This record gives sequence, structure tokens and C-alpha cells, in this order.
Amino acid sequence: MSQPLIVIAAGGTGGHMFPAQALAEALLRRGWRVKLSTDARGARYTGGFPHTVEIEQISSATFARGGLAAKAAVPFRIAGGVASAVSRMMRDKPHVVVGFGGYPSIPALAAARILRLPRMIHEQNGVLGRVNQIFSTRVHTVACGTWPTALPDGVEGVFTGNPVRGAVLEKAGSPYIVPGDYPMSVLVIGGSQGARILSDVVPPAIAALPMDMLRRLRISHQARGEDEARVTDYYAGNGINAEVQPFFTDIPRRMSEAQLVISRSGASSVADIATIGRPSVLIPFAAAAGDHQTANARGLTDAGASVLIPEKLLDIEALSQHIAAVLSDPEAALQMSRAALGCSVPDATERLVSLVETLSGRSEE
Repeated sequence: MSQPLIVIAAGGTGGHMFPAQALAEALLRRGWRVKLSTDARGARYTGGFPHTVEIEQISSATFARGGLAAKAAVPFRIAGGVASAVSRMMRDKPHVVVGFGGYPSIPALAAARILRLPRMIHEQNGVLGRVNQIFSTRVHTVACGTWPTALPDGVEGVFTGNPVRGAVLEKAGSPYIVPGDYPMSVLVIGGSQGARILSDVVPPAIAALPMDMLRRLRISHQARGEDEARVTDYYAGNGINAEVQPFFTDIPRRMSEAQLVISRSGASSVADIATIGRPSVLIPFAAAAGDHQTANARGLTDAGASVLIPEKLLDIEALSQHIAAVLSDPEAALQMSRAALGCSVPDATERLVSLVETLSGRSEE
């Protein structure tokens, strides 16, 4: 029997690519052949995908970037990508096409609709992204990573949770070492957009902590490349033990070792924090479409697992006080850790796999 083929369409940010990677890993284990359809920008996030995933770069574009000439070329770039995707799908005949959002997913989803192939989307956030908003009425299934998710009238979603990568699942529910009079770790992650404010506020907020607490801290701070040097210099100038990088490849390990996570509330970050089970301070990206990062954070904050600070209220003093409150109260920190774990959806990947196999008609095989 030939291997069933899935085309996974995703790109733009890690928030789209990480759950796509989780689905790819699971389907490969179940004997599927997996193709990833993305563009050059999305291809930067494919390093963690299994080597057996076939990467196809297809032309796509967005009106959100570039000058007038670039914007004028957008329809032609997308049309070229769709034509290429149609040609490839006519040859390869995928059993199902799944989009994870981001403009690089447009060509594959459009081609699947043209060819009347089984198709679905997965939305990671509590508010549909622009591309998923467009396709939500043009696919057979809408899987939702955050619940509830705001959906157009007449569209019904299926709650699956947000799949997390295998490296995160390996650290799921790792024992939490409560804050105490010994070395402690704080992980700072800003996501791929809007992290500059964290580089501006977090280092001085940490420097303002009581000295007896500060001397025990080790900071892992993920900062934009253009901010890396100044953030590194600030920590060093204040005698703070810190490692600063534009991207940590071992986030699951660092998170499992952390007493506290300070993060944007992108869907993948929230899912990782819940799966591993760590106290957090969440600072939603104010410019996120539809304020979806605040919606993403609601589950953890309502459960008492996280402190939410709206970006407009973020300042050095307030953040420092919240950090100190968590790191000075072991029992409260432990309760936050347990509450975070209670918000996780450990079988999110399996739920999504089940939808894929049902949609492809292979669930009975």
C-alpha cells in the first residue's frame, strides 16, 4: 500500500511552524509521507523538522511589507505560487492539505480548494489570523488551538489544543524546583515579533531585584539580533549572570530548568509553558491582530498560573515587583506551576492527527 501524503502549509513565524512540525513528526511515525509548503521566510524555521519531511518553497507575498512596487507585485507572486502548487498537487495527489496560517500557506490552500482536495486549517490563537480568516469558510474543518476561538458566523471549530514539538513533550510535566536559597533560572522569550520592549524593560527590572535574590539568578534572554549586544552589556555591567541570544535552540530544556518564564503570549509559547508547567509573567504583544495574544493568555491567567501585564502598563518597577513576588514565595510558585500544567492539552497532537485521518478518509484503515 502506498504511503498517504499530506501537504502541510505554514510559514512566517515559529508560532505557525512549531505546531506544523509537531503534526509532521506524528504523521511520519504513523507511516505518512509529509511535504511542507512554505516560502523562503518560512524555510528559516525548518531546521527542527525531521529530515524526511520534503520541503517545497513556493512563491507567496503579503501587502504588509515593502514599498509600493512590492505591494503591486503581491497578486502576481501569489498567483504564481498558486499555479505552482496546483501543478505539484496534480502530480502528487495529496490525501489532505492542512494550513497553519501565515501568508506562505495561501498557495497550497488555494490550490487545494481549486482541486477540491480535503483541506483544513489549524488556528493557534484565540482570534483567527488574516489568512485563516479568509480560508475558514473554504475548508472542511477548522481546528482551534485556543478555546474559545472567535470564529465567523456559520463556522464551527473543533478544539484540539496547540500541538507542541517532540522536544517539548519530552519535558512535559518536568518536576518543578521551587525558588529557594540556591541558584535559580529565569527564561525570557519574546517571540519573533515585538520583543524590543522586553529587552528595554526586563534587564533593569531584574537589576532592581534585592541583591540577595539577584546574586542567585541566571538569566536566559532571547533578544532580537539588533538588541543582543546592548542587552548583553547591560547585564554584564550590572553583574548579572546572563546568556543572551537571538534564538535558543534548546528552549524546552531551559524552560524545564526555570523557576520563572517571562514571555510574550504567542500561542506556541503559551502551549510550551503549560505543557512543561512553569510559572510565568505574560506580556501580550499590543500590536497583535485582534489582540489575540491577550486571548491566548486568558487560560493561564484565569487559572492563576500566570501574571498578565498589558504592554501599556509594563514598567520596570511593576515587572520587578512581580518577579520578586514569584521568586520569594516557593509555595505560591509551586501552585502556579501546577496550575499551568492543568491548562495543558497533552494529547493536542493526537487530536489533530485524528482530524487529519478522518478528513483524508483513512481513519478506518
